[in-house]
Amino acid sequence: MNRFVIPLLAFAVVVAFLGVGLTLKPRELPSPLIGQPAPAFALPGLQPGARFDSAQMQGRAYLLNVWASWCAACLDEHPLINQLAQAGMRIVGLNYKDDAGDATAWLQRFGNPYAHIPVDRDGRVGIEFGVYGVPETYLIDARGVIRFKHTGPLNAEVVRRELLPLLGAMRRDGESS
Repeated sequence: MNRFVIPLLAFAVVVAFLGVGLTLKPRELPSPLIGQPAPAFALPGLQPGARFDSAQMQGRAYLLNVWASWCAACLDEHPLINQLAQAGMRIVGLNYKDDAGDATAWLQRFGNPYAHIPVDRDGRVGIEFGVYGVPETYLIDARGVIRFKHTGPLNAEVVRRELLPLLGAMRRDGESS
């Protein structure tokens, strides 16, 4: 009897773990950085001779959009990023592990919604932000605190359901200069 019970119990444990795993939503990975100050960084800009220091955004809320020209999902979300910029949202585009020529050509072809484009060639700043992969988008308030993180391409539903309410709350609190 014992020789059948032990394998049956082991099988039940494996099934339970698989069942729990199937209920998880990998796009909704919690970030320990929510509510914490955004990592400070200084990087070269995409344009020759340009530099970007995160302190430049101090006192202003902005989106930090991590993107790359080699990223197919970045292209999927790019029209929405363009719309947000046209609506007045400040967006910093962190170009991640990309070739400068490819990134420049990509922006010329699909539009440049970014106020600043720091270049994270080796991915170190991405590591500090906890980037899992591109695209990822962070909302950073005027005090430099991360208020929102979205892994994967932004879409209209996420903007409507999550981002806009946060921006509204920030405006009411006087945080979105």
